[in-house]
Amino acid sequence: MSSKLIAPLSVATVVSVVGMTIAAIVGVTRNNGGTVMMESNNPSPQNIIINAAATDMATRGPPKATNPCDGAKIQLDNVQCAAAAINGQLNGQSGANVTKGYVGDLDVDVEPIAEPYYKKGLCPVNVHWHEGAEHLSVGEYDEMGTGPTGKEEAHRALAGEVREGFQCRYYDENEDMFTKPYEWKHCVGMKVGQTYEVHWPHSAAGACGTTNQYQTPFYDGVFCNLDMETLVTLTPQQIASAVGVQAQIFTIVNDESYYYPNLMRGMIVDGEKGSDIAYYTGSTTGTSRDNTICSQYSPITWQVDRKCHMVSASSFDKMCADMKAQRDDMSDDLYAHGSRVLVADEFAADNGKRLLRA
Repeated sequence: MSSKLIAPLSVATVVSVVGMTIAAIVGVTRNNGGTVMMESNNPSPQNIIINAAATDMATRGPPKATNPCDGAKIQLDNVQCAAAAINGQLNGQSGANVTKGYVGDLDVDVEPIAEPYYKKGLCPVNVHWHEGAEHLSVGEYDEMGTGPTGKEEAHRALAGEVREGFQCRYYDENEDMFTKPYEWKHCVGMKVGQTYEVHWPHSAAGACGTTNQYQTPFYDGVFCNLDMETLVTLTPQQIASAVGVQAQIFTIVNDESYYYPNLMRGMIVDGEKGSDIAYYTGSTTGTSRDNTICSQYSPITWQVDRKCHMVSASSFDKMCADMKAQRDDMSDDLYAHGSRVLVADEFAADNGKRLLRA
């Protein structure tokens, strides 16, 4: 990117000079240094240079200031799953099976938020994604799905790589939209044809409506206005009603007809997208948890799109550009994180619900 920002100019430009308006026919040429040359029928051609100080305006953030959410994460160590379940200290884990009709075996006394989070005062505080799907929706993203990674490699971590979850069923190696390389400018290590599960953590204790709303790690955003002294006074239901995650699963294609410009804001709700949602209470995810080691960040509401959707690579790259433009440094979320193994039935909450949006 040149250090000179090339300003788009109309063919006809009106220039006001000392109170006099001169209609000018403007032509634009660009030299190697990025200068904008404006030539008009005015006898004195003009060079106008707009210097953006070597800053890509698409990723330019707000002025530096104190981040009130920095370090707000409340540390809750992982626990042994079986022992916690026996002691009644396990409120369900994620990602679980969200196939229509599935119900987990873990008896819980909390209910998930069953309407859009904004209606309950929650706002998105982060966006990140996982390689493959952490949840399972048979027929949509499951063991039969494929992608640019071979099936034998799909569910295990390779040397220097993250563990991959389930794949969608769209991938076709004979179609360019799944195989044509995309020139990534902002996201890191992404692949066309690959399946990713995107998470938007939401919190009622976030810095909602402020410049500090989006945070990395997401825990800082979730706990921004909540301390340990207050957390321990909350009931499991109060926690599940104040913290939630949206999850949507995509196969990335190199096709601009699948472009969505605001992926950072939350789940896409458009036509079939976001129309068949699984609601349940679970936990934070990631590869530090499995069916032996469980997360204590629970119970939280999960709203998971049961369908897999195609989205353009440019949609993801635009999201990464938006992430770079936040006050907090979100660079640790510009690449895919590993996917944990599917939650065993015995650790999956029995409160799963399905809601079809019109």
